[in-house]
Amino acid sequence: MKIAVIGAGAIGSVIGGLLSEAREDVTLVGRKPHVDAINQNGLILDGESGKMVIRVKAAENLDFKPDFALLTVKSQDVESSVKKVQLFLSGTLVVTMQNGVQSDDLVAGVLGKENIISSVVTFNCEFLEPGKALYSKLFSKTALLIGEPFSAKGNRLQSILVLFNKALPTDISEDIRGAHWTKLIWNLITAIPAVTGLSYQEGNHYPQIRELNINLMKEGLEVIKLAGIKTALVPGMPLSLIETMAKMPLPESSYMMKNIIESSGERHTLGSILQSIKRGKSTEVDYINGEIVNLGKKMGITAPANSLMIELVHQVETTGKFLTVNELTQRLS
Repeated sequence: MKIAVIGAGAIGSVIGGLLSEAREDVTLVGRKPHVDAINQNGLILDGESGKMVIRVKAAENLDFKPDFALLTVKSQDVESSVKKVQLFLSGTLVVTMQNGVQSDDLVAGVLGKENIISSVVTFNCEFLEPGKALYSKLFSKTALLIGEPFSAKGNRLQSILVLFNKALPTDISEDIRGAHWTKLIWNLITAIPAVTGLSYQEGNHYPQIRELNINLMKEGLEVIKLAGIKTALVPGMPLSLIETMAKMPLPESSYMMKNIIESSGERHTLGSILQSIKRGKSTEVDYINGEIVNLGKKMGITAPANSLMIELVHQVETTGKFLTVNELTQRLS
């Protein structure tokens, strides 16, 4: 089976690389510097299992019809990327692998709903230099959730489950759309490293950063509950934990947040939004924090913490200058 990974950055390189290592026929489709580095030196994956060099095919453009495709571009690039390769994807199963909650519908608008599988990635990975990707500690025994975003199509998820389990521990979600909303709430804090330039672990030393983490997620959870949106289980990302922290005094919940970040391991984790900024690319903040702000507007309520983070992320995108923790604290006040 020919597998194409469209938009091979962090997620695409890690999953595609591990599938190739499992002797699947994989082609990574990415930008020229990344493709050239892979073709010359192999794909270097560095993670909890150690460093490995994988000889995997890589190309700048999709020029064949795959049997199976992974769409791993950022949310803001989904529609344009799918339109670019539309002719090659007709009748092909496509797995969406984006943050946020819009990707499935965006792809369906181009390819139709029939052959779309959705996924939620539950591990951290990074791509900051051509030819190399990092992946870090799993938050649970499940690294990937897959599901039918529109309606069940027989038993096809079972065969996809077998395939992905060759690379990473994978499970099936009976409500993949609800799972995307659950992950979205946890992803709201990815805006903070993008504003400060600090990894999660570095920011964890500051009580005001930990409190902002809690307030962003608490605000997001309140908005989606008021909207009547259903969430679903995502291993390693329990919403009950956010609900518990939201009810506690901030000093106590801040201590709990400190323990959560520490449990993610010692390797510095940047988050997807900061990675985009470091590569000089536009970020997906409007598809993460922006979902909460826009949903609140529809109901006539504000989401001030998430609104501010969107503003500040775009400010950093434009100026290239991160805020100090003190400057961020002043803006929050």
